[in-house]
Amino acid sequence: MLWPDPLPEVSQLSAAEKKYISNFSKWDDEENGYGHIQGTRPQTLAYGLNDSPIGLASWVIEKYYQWSDCNNNIESRFSKDELLTNIMIYWITQSINSSIRHYYYSKNKINSPSPLKLGERIEVPTGIAMFPGERDLIVPREFAERCYNIQHWTDMPSGGHFAALEEPELLVKDIRQFAQILKRKNK
Repeated sequence: MLWPDPLPEVSQLSAAEKKYISNFSKWDDEENGYGHIQGTRPQTLAYGLNDSPIGLASWVIEKYYQWSDCNNNIESRFSKDELLTNIMIYWITQSINSSIRHYYYSKNKINSPSPLKLGERIEVPTGIAMFPGERDLIVPREFAERCYNIQHWTDMPSGGHFAALEEPELLVKDIRQFAQILKRKNK
C-alpha cells in the first residue's frame, strides 16, 4: 500500500491511524529484517537460498508461520503438501531470486511507484479485504481512504497474508461482491 508522503500531521490523524502507524513502526523494527536483506542484498540471499533446500524451506515456512492466521499451529492452515509444493516451485524453477528482486527495486525506486504526495489519491475504484492474520499491518479504512477510492471494504473474520490458501471461499466471495459493485456502477 502506498502511503501519503509526507504523512499528515499527527493532530490530523484519527486514533486508529495513530495506532496503525505505531504498530507498523514496531513491526518494521521487529519483523521486517527479511525486507531489509531482500532490499539491500538480494543476490547474496538468493544464491544462498537457491543452493540450500533446507535454507529455502526455513525462509519460506517462517513467512507462512508468521504471516498466517494459524494461532501458532502452521498445519491448522497449511498441509505439509501445500508447504512443500510452494517450496518445490521455487526450488525446481530456481525462481527465489526473481521473487525477492521486487524488494530491491522498491527500496531503490527502480520500476517502482512513487509515494503519493500528501492529499494525492489513486482514483481507480478499489476493493480491500483486511485479514486479521496480518496483525500489525491491518490498515484502518480512514487511512486507506486518504490514498485510494475505496468502493468496497471487508474486515475478514479469519485468514492472513496467504488468504487464497487460508480462506479461499471468503476471498472469492469478496472479490465477486466487489466485481458486482463495479458492474452495477458501469451500467
